[in-house]
Amino acid sequence: MSIKRKRRFHAEVATSSLSDIMFFLLLFFLIISTLANPNVIKMTLPKAKSNEKTNKQLISLSVTEDKKFYIDKEPVDFENLETSLMTKIGTDKDQTVVVRIPFNLQVQDLVDVLQIGVKNNLKFVIATSPK
Repeated sequence: MSIKRKRRFHAEVATSSLSDIMFFLLLFFLIISTLANPNVIKMTLPKAKSNEKTNKQLISLSVTEDKKFYIDKEPVDFENLETSLMTKIGTDKDQTVVVRIPFNLQVQDLVDVLQIGVKNNLKFVIATSPK
Protein backbone atom coordinates (compact mmCIF):
# COMPACT_ATOMS: atom_id res chain seq x y z
CA MET A 1 0.00 0.00 0.00
CA SER A 2 1.40 3.31 -1.02
CA ILE A 3 1.09 6.34 1.21
CA LYS A 4 0.06 9.46 -0.59
CA ARG A 5 1.10 12.74 0.80
CA LYS A 6 -1.33 15.54 0.56
CA ARG A 7 0.46 18.47 -0.87
CA ARG A 8 -1.91 21.32 -0.52
CA PHE A 9 -0.61 24.76 -1.21
CA HIS A 10 -1.51 27.15 1.57
CA ALA A 11 -1.39 30.77 0.47
CA GLU A 12 -0.12 33.01 3.22
CA VAL A 13 0.29 36.71 3.43
CA ALA A 14 2.86 37.94 5.87
CA THR A 15 1.10 40.71 7.74
CA SER A 16 3.75 41.35 10.33
CA SER A 17 5.48 44.03 8.23
CA LEU A 18 2.18 45.52 7.08
CA SER A 19 1.65 47.35 10.35
CA ASP A 20 5.12 48.91 10.08
CA ILE A 21 4.42 50.11 6.57
CA MET A 22 1.07 51.60 7.61
CA PHE A 23 2.71 53.38 10.53
CA PHE A 24 5.37 54.94 8.30
CA LEU A 25 2.75 56.02 5.74
CA LEU A 26 0.66 57.63 8.48
CA LEU A 27 3.70 59.44 9.84
CA PHE A 28 4.70 60.60 6.36
CA PHE A 29 1.28 62.06 5.58
CA LEU A 30 1.03 63.76 8.98
CA ILE A 31 4.39 65.46 8.50
CA ILE A 32 3.58 66.51 4.94
CA SER A 33 0.15 67.89 5.90
CA THR A 34 1.66 70.15 8.58
CA LEU A 35 4.18 71.52 6.10
CA ALA A 36 1.56 72.38 3.49
CA ASN A 37 1.09 76.10 3.05
CA PRO A 38 -2.61 77.05 3.19
CA ASN A 39 -1.91 80.31 1.33
CA VAL A 40 -1.36 78.54 -1.97
CA ILE A 41 -4.89 77.15 -2.07
CA LYS A 42 -7.03 79.10 -4.52
CA MET A 43 -10.51 79.75 -3.29
CA THR A 44 -13.35 82.17 -3.78
CA LEU A 45 -14.34 84.43 -0.96
CA PRO A 46 -17.46 83.43 0.99
CA LYS A 47 -20.67 85.35 0.63
CA ALA A 48 -22.69 86.42 3.64
CA LYS A 49 -26.04 84.70 3.89
CA SER A 50 -27.21 86.93 6.70
CA ASN A 51 -25.99 90.16 8.15
CA GLU A 52 -25.53 90.76 11.83
CA LYS A 53 -27.44 93.81 12.94
CA THR A 54 -26.75 95.76 16.07
CA ASN A 55 -28.19 98.73 17.91
CA LYS A 56 -24.78 100.05 18.89
CA GLN A 57 -23.60 103.44 17.70
CA LEU A 58 -21.29 102.77 14.76
CA ILE A 59 -19.05 104.97 12.64
CA SER A 60 -19.43 104.36 8.93
CA LEU A 61 -16.35 104.56 6.69
CA SER A 62 -17.37 104.33 3.04
CA VAL A 63 -15.12 104.05 -0.01
CA THR A 64 -16.54 104.58 -3.50
CA GLU A 65 -15.34 102.93 -6.70
CA ASP A 66 -13.40 106.07 -7.66
CA LYS A 67 -11.58 105.92 -4.27
CA LYS A 68 -13.37 108.74 -2.50
CA PHE A 69 -13.60 108.32 1.27
CA TYR A 70 -16.55 109.28 3.47
CA ILE A 71 -16.88 109.19 7.25
CA ASP A 72 -20.58 109.19 8.10
CA LYS A 73 -21.41 110.72 4.68
CA GLU A 74 -18.81 113.48 5.07
CA PRO A 75 -16.14 113.48 2.33
CA VAL A 76 -12.54 113.12 3.55
CA ASP A 77 -9.22 112.94 1.68
CA PHE A 78 -7.14 109.79 2.24
CA GLU A 79 -4.30 111.87 3.71
CA ASN A 80 -6.69 113.26 6.37
CA LEU A 81 -8.58 110.00 6.89
CA GLU A 82 -6.71 108.92 10.02
CA THR A 83 -6.97 112.27 11.80
CA SER A 84 -10.64 112.70 10.87
CA LEU A 85 -11.42 109.18 12.06
CA MET A 86 -9.62 109.70 15.37
CA THR A 87 -11.42 113.01 16.02
CA LYS A 88 -14.76 111.34 15.18
CA ILE A 89 -14.06 108.49 17.63
CA GLY A 90 -12.73 110.78 20.32
CA THR A 91 -11.93 109.09 23.63
CA ASP A 92 -14.27 106.11 23.12
CA LYS A 93 -11.82 103.51 21.72
CA ASP A 94 -14.44 100.72 22.06
CA GLN A 95 -16.47 102.14 19.19
CA THR A 96 -16.67 100.01 16.05
CA VAL A 97 -15.94 101.33 12.56
CA VAL A 98 -17.92 99.73 9.73
CA VAL A 99 -15.98 99.72 6.46
CA ARG A 100 -18.17 99.76 3.36
CA ILE A 101 -16.03 99.05 0.31
CA PRO A 102 -17.09 97.83 -3.16
CA PHE A 103 -16.29 94.24 -4.05
CA ASN A 104 -14.46 95.20 -7.25
CA LEU A 105 -11.90 97.47 -5.57
CA GLN A 106 -8.36 96.18 -5.15
CA VAL A 107 -7.35 94.42 -1.96
CA GLN A 108 -4.58 96.96 -1.44
CA ASP A 109 -7.21 99.69 -1.01
CA LEU A 110 -8.86 97.69 1.73
CA VAL A 111 -5.52 96.97 3.39
CA ASP A 112 -4.62 100.67 3.34
CA VAL A 113 -7.83 101.47 5.22
CA LEU A 114 -7.45 98.59 7.68
CA GLN A 115 -3.88 99.57 8.53
CA ILE A 116 -5.25 102.77 10.06
CA GLY A 117 -7.29 100.64 12.44
CA VAL A 118 -4.35 98.40 13.32
CA LYS A 119 -2.11 101.40 13.92
CA ASN A 120 -4.62 103.05 16.28
CA ASN A 121 -5.93 99.80 17.85
CA LEU A 122 -9.49 100.27 16.57
CA LYS A 123 -12.21 97.73 15.89
CA PHE A 124 -12.99 97.50 12.17
CA VAL A 125 -15.80 95.46 10.63
CA ILE A 126 -16.29 94.93 6.91
CA ALA A 127 -19.88 95.36 5.78
CA THR A 128 -21.37 92.77 3.44
CA SER A 129 -24.57 92.45 1.51
CA PRO A 130 -26.85 89.42 1.67
CA LYS A 131 -26.91 86.94 -1.21
